[in-house]
Amino acid sequence: MKRAKRKNSGKKIITTTIFLLVIWLLGFYIYVTYNNIEINNSNYTAERTQSTIEEQTVGKVEEESKTVADVIEETVESVVGISKLKNAGTSIFSNSTESQLGLGTGIIVTENGYILSNEHVTGSKYSKCYVTLENGNNYNGTVVWSDSNIDVSIVKIEANNLKYVTLANSDNIKIGETVYAIGNPIGFEFRRTVTSGIISAKNRTIKIEEEDTVSYMTDLIQTDATINPGNSGGPLIYPNGQVIGINTVKISSAEGIGFAIPINIVKPIIESYQNTGDFQEAKIGIYAYDTEVIPYLETGTNTSFQEGIYVTEVTKNGPADTAGIKEGDIITQIDEVTLETMNDLREYIYTKKPNDEVTVKINRGKIKREIVVKLGK
Repeated sequence: MKRAKRKNSGKKIITTTIFLLVIWLLGFYIYVTYNNIEINNSNYTAERTQSTIEEQTVGKVEEESKTVADVIEETVESVVGISKLKNAGTSIFSNSTESQLGLGTGIIVTENGYILSNEHVTGSKYSKCYVTLENGNNYNGTVVWSDSNIDVSIVKIEANNLKYVTLANSDNIKIGETVYAIGNPIGFEFRRTVTSGIISAKNRTIKIEEEDTVSYMTDLIQTDATINPGNSGGPLIYPNGQVIGINTVKISSAEGIGFAIPINIVKPIIESYQNTGDFQEAKIGIYAYDTEVIPYLETGTNTSFQEGIYVTEVTKNGPADTAGIKEGDIITQIDEVTLETMNDLREYIYTKKPNDEVTVKINRGKIKREIVVKLGK
């Protein structure tokens, strides 16, 4: 009996020992296996993402801190001095006054030496002028294109690898946007002056009376950024450096009322010179005004029209005259482009070439007509 009890007790000890050994081995296996598992640490990924975001944020802050000061400083490199008279010194930026030298401003618009300015600064087509770059280098310039009606000209100098400006879309400007004017007011002492302001108004029309003649400039950008004599031909820019207009005139009897010509008007001309080195200007042979100018004129016609431009002059035997357009007609569209100002018409015609045909929609009293015009040269 005692032998049977001892035998059972020995079996229990052996069973318990085996069970504990199995438990220990199982625990050891789990421990070793767990330690060898490669865990994807999610914190690592999160840290990298956060680091990237921080780096991008720092970069954006640094970019924003450069927006005004650094971008304007870069833009100034593309602003030139222009004079109709050659100075005896090494630069047109001398101690002579603006009136003595006819000093004005220009904007480099291509890397190979095309410069945008005002006609009253450079002279008319084929005129000669003198250009000084920001680095002090001087060049003889030739006016290759100009239009007295909008007071814009393009000068060519023999130079390459020039730093040039970027042109904005002046159709998208909004009243209240911040702008900067750059130019050479008064003369040597204040060359490349930068002034700031806002867009005060758009599509302005002003009446200019000089030397017993009267003219009108339309579709202008009005700004309170200070513009003085010598600023003419310089750029009106956004804080990002893009040019929206060409500074041209100011109201002398008031402070903070200056005007710039929208850059879109001359974009097709600049692109043509940049791409081909030439520009073949097409002519339609009319002069017209929008509703802003009509009140100034003694037309004897109903001035209550809300759209289009009013034809005040048709060149005799010109393209429009030959096609049948008459004084007093109101042109509402050209090739499906709606017209609100004479500059809208100019901008479109500048994209065409001589002998191209355009379809013009007109109102003649109660009669509406479509007239095909073959553009002249």
